[in-house]
Amino acid sequence: MLHPLSGPERSLSQLLTTFHLVLVVVDPFTHESAWLLVTAARILETFRQADCRVGWLVAGDPDECRAFLGPNAREFNTFADADRTLIKALGLERLPAIVHLGMDATVIDSAEGWHPAEWRRVTEGLAKMLHWKAPHVPGAKDPAPFPGTPALA
Repeated sequence: MLHPLSGPERSLSQLLTTFHLVLVVVDPFTHESAWLLVTAARILETFRQADCRVGWLVAGDPDECRAFLGPNAREFNTFADADRTLIKALGLERLPAIVHLGMDATVIDSAEGWHPAEWRRVTEGLAKMLHWKAPHVPGAKDPAPFPGTPALA
């Protein structure tokens, strides 16, 4: 189940009936996830009008989501995963991460930590699948690569 900040709980299958889902997964208790907020918002914004749903999956409760993301919590779909159930189900080991889920809920591609070449692979694959233009990754103001933090800590 996904816990959106704006609305009732929904199952993953309910969100995937028509569109793919692209989530940037962050941990509100780490500097590493904070370092990538601007970059991740830029990537999500690029795909906002494409034939996919985009959003944040935050390893925190709704209040922690809002405090950590600030205006980004209102700009994009935002899901709270305080007990990290979905993060674990996705098989993520490091955060931040980007995950592309197909309409059958399979992980089509993902990248963990901030390794620009891996995030570029995910975004270019998504763009190709959706006939969309991928964002530049890394962008001029993006941080240097880093491994991220344990996803299930």
